[in-house]
Amino acid sequence: MNLSAPSTNSFRIKAFIIGFLLVLAISSFVYTQYLIVQIRDNERASTELWAKASGYISVEQYPQTQEMLKRIGQEIQNHPLIGIDFKTRWKDVIQRAQSDLSNAGLDFVASEVIINNLFEIPSVVVNEDNQIVHYRNIRESDLSKDLIDKYRALNEPITFTVGDGESMEIQKLYYGNSAIVSTLTYFPYIQFGLLALFLGLGYASLSSIKRNEQSKLWVGMARESAHQLGTPISSLMGWVALLKEMVPDNEQALSVIHELENDVGRLQSIADRFNKIGSEPELKVMRIGPVISNVATYMNRRLPQIGGRVSFHKEIETEAKVNLNEELFCWAIENLLKNAFDATDQGYVSIRTQKVTGMVIIDVEDTGKGIERKFHKEVFSPGYSTKKRGWGLGLSLTKRIIEEYHQGKIYVLKSNLGSGTTFRIEIPTKTDDINILASE
Repeated sequence: MNLSAPSTNSFRIKAFIIGFLLVLAISSFVYTQYLIVQIRDNERASTELWAKASGYISVEQYPQTQEMLKRIGQEIQNHPLIGIDFKTRWKDVIQRAQSDLSNAGLDFVASEVIINNLFEIPSVVVNEDNQIVHYRNIRESDLSKDLIDKYRALNEPITFTVGDGESMEIQKLYYGNSAIVSTLTYFPYIQFGLLALFLGLGYASLSSIKRNEQSKLWVGMARESAHQLGTPISSLMGWVALLKEMVPDNEQALSVIHELENDVGRLQSIADRFNKIGSEPELKVMRIGPVISNVATYMNRRLPQIGGRVSFHKEIETEAKVNLNEELFCWAIENLLKNAFDATDQGYVSIRTQKVTGMVIIDVEDTGKGIERKFHKEVFSPGYSTKKRGWGLGLSLTKRIIEEYHQGKIYVLKSNLGSGTTFRIEIPTKTDDINILASE
């Protein structure tokens, strides 16, 4: 069976999605920057128009024509042959002509460019002494030298002149970004955030699909294994029963047959465990002490003691009651004890329980090789194993049994390289009221 092909395809799909999103994000960023540059150029042109208009209306228009009209008006007023009524009418005409000359083209500039069209661009005008003489789209409380420095860093200031002759003055216009430019400036980062969120959700979805597929695969393999074990286990049970009938009076043989019968029963129990994988376990309120004690006794008799250099200790609280699926919980304890024995060359392995408020605590301790701190959480991941042979599923199954099925908690309490490891399980207890309800 080629197990690498699905993994390769999954990697290619993830790589394609990541690459596509990166290309989309970079393209969006580049295009947004292009838009910002174009809008800034247009806003600068508008701001320069505002500055030119300000300088334009500050200068008297058509001075020679106005001077000529002024002289004509004086001549009419001083002419002795022209009547007062006629002089008055001519005076009004000349004043209106002077006014029209002064405001020719300026009414439109002043009303449409300067007054009505504010461009929504925050701007500040300063004179030659760097004193603020005018500002638009800025709150008065925000006016400061720091604001001018900020605008100077954003955009090159626009220089223009107002007045003429001796009253001419050079002024500078500093301006910031309009609301649309500010929005577009932050828009790429918002896009990156949304794309990152989309990427995260996509990756999580793909990972979830992959985990579900793997879970279904393991469940199928486990149940198939249980099914395949069923026939030889049934045969072994028959052979054990036949052996009992063949040597009814041989105590030594019966003792061996009894142990063989226990092991066959154990095989049946293991097959039942595999068959229950993927199903919702049935929990019952029971004393946890006897369950742990039975597992510890069986493991102590079956596991190798490495030449007698490893001792086994147990201190078990027998009164606490918890909600258990006995088969699965025994499996979890067996995995912890087996790992402890496998990791220990000499010293001891121990299992201890204690009851605290609302909780039963189970500590499995060994004096083995220890685990580096950076691997304290990784040891529960599927596939993690320090042994050359093995699938690395024991602690992963144990964690699932304890936390998902029994609402408990399992973690590495302490571990030091060369001096051993302690795993701790915490299981919530049941009160007497709950026990009564459960028994009913």
